[in-house]
Amino acid sequence: MISRGGSHSSESTAKVFLHFNGVMSIGELAVYEYGESTGLDALTQLYPDLREVIELTVNHTVWRKRYCLNMIASENVMSPLAMLVYLNDSMHRYAEGKPYKRFYQGLKHVDALEVKVQKLMGELLETPYVDPRPISGTTANASAFRTFTKPGDKAAVAPVQTGAHVSHTRYGTLGALGVEQIELPVDLDNWNIDVDKAVKLIEEVKPKIVTLGGSLYFFPHPTREIAEAAHAVGAKVIHDVAHVLGLIIGGVWENPLKEGADIITSSTHKTFPGPQGGLIATSSEEDYKEIGKVVFPMFVSNHHLHRLAATAVTAIEMKIWGRDYAAQVVRNAKALAEALAAEGFKVALEHLGYTSSHQVAVDVSQLGRGSKCAALLEEANIIVNKNMLPYDRPEDVKDPSGLRLGTQELTRWGMKEGEMREIARLIRIALIDKRDPAEVKQRVVEFRRDFLEVHYGFKLTREDEVRLLEIMLHAKV
Repeated sequence: MISRGGSHSSESTAKVFLHFNGVMSIGELAVYEYGESTGLDALTQLYPDLREVIELTVNHTVWRKRYCLNMIASENVMSPLAMLVYLNDSMHRYAEGKPYKRFYQGLKHVDALEVKVQKLMGELLETPYVDPRPISGTTANASAFRTFTKPGDKAAVAPVQTGAHVSHTRYGTLGALGVEQIELPVDLDNWNIDVDKAVKLIEEVKPKIVTLGGSLYFFPHPTREIAEAAHAVGAKVIHDVAHVLGLIIGGVWENPLKEGADIITSSTHKTFPGPQGGLIATSSEEDYKEIGKVVFPMFVSNHHLHRLAATAVTAIEMKIWGRDYAAQVVRNAKALAEALAAEGFKVALEHLGYTSSHQVAVDVSQLGRGSKCAALLEEANIIVNKNMLPYDRPEDVKDPSGLRLGTQELTRWGMKEGEMREIARLIRIALIDKRDPAEVKQRVVEFRRDFLEVHYGFKLTREDEVRLLEIMLHAKV
């Protein structure tokens, strides 16, 4: 683990937090077990398993939040206020069904909060029909797919190599539901759907659903053109916006519901910087009702109620700062792509300006391929993921030719275009210059010292944090 002054072992990081060096007697242990705390340091001395759990948790948190450049395109960080309200009592509670129509009592405040989340997200997405109960983007996809298909039906989807999420395919949720995957034709020059060929395929195949969106997503899919063809054969268009929800809310990407998509599915923790969870939105009251019958009881029972408060706080933050945040995310992605290209990397889609989202793709097939490069960067505290590129073979999935980088979390930590250029230099030093990862790691640690506060969210005083933590942990008011 890395300290502000240099590197040291992972054990010593936790010792900042766990510094008990004494020895406890059996009598003292008995006192604790009957309800009187002797302190965390003493407890971790007594219980090695507990000590290991605490150390691993502390080490991970300090490492990722203080010492790393986090560039996984599917991650983000919540504001301190969202994190604190995430700890609320409803993590212990159970709800089935919709607000005010539950199968459990004790939920009057949860019901009101869930309705508030629906209202806030509905305002951001300009529709009253939002279901926040899916607990992930994949659960949202499963619910939407099941609503409009049955086993043996056909779905037209983009291939995984061009960005579709695995849940869209025969290998994931779609296959588990018994729905046949028909791959949409792809324009390999632009890494997007070939509109003319896709329209022709939809007319011929007559699928029940067409899925758009994906996990490798640089420029919007042609929603309007695909929707026209799909609706002509009675198909529903389900656009997975998990990666770009924050960009849609921030106004830098068009809302697919306005372009003809029937349904959007999403997670709530990528460019939308909330807690891990999912949602479904539609402009159709009828579709909303039908999907709701599938979400529960088919794919969700209790829907992890504690995330509702954090989702609401994040939605309010996005109402206030979302446009500035989303615009900076895209500016940072473009700056990062340009800087990486200047440093000698083969950055995808140069002829299109690289990206209009939070993502950048780099072909590292000449630098050891994706697995090796991602591992080397992790040693340097630069966290990215290996990723299939459109020309990779299916068997390349474990060691693809690409890396996928995201700028949404870097933006939340307050970084801008100048920092993207410095990050590109650090990546070049690690992968092209092949310098010792430990050397690069030290530079990363020094670099992160100026970026330890979450931006585009509510700020709290120390007193606020303590007061809210006491309420969340002990209901102390």
